[in-house]
Amino acid sequence: MAKIDYADGILQLRAKLSISQEELAKILGVSFISVNRWENNKYAPTKLIKVKLNQLFKENNIILKEAD
Repeated sequence: MAKIDYADGILQLRAKLSISQEELAKILGVSFISVNRWENNKYAPTKLIKVKLNQLFKENNIILKEAD
């Protein structure tokens, strides 16, 4: 199964919504540190958070690409 580039998707989402990492963290119910780590490709979101992110991506017409 291909790895999805959530870091890029999160950056696009935040730019499109003009929100900070802290604001996205509140929307998702996670810490700012979690969002920061995902955005910097240090960690991947959990399955539950991926579901929430995928919904936000869909609502905002953001298409995730596969990571290299």
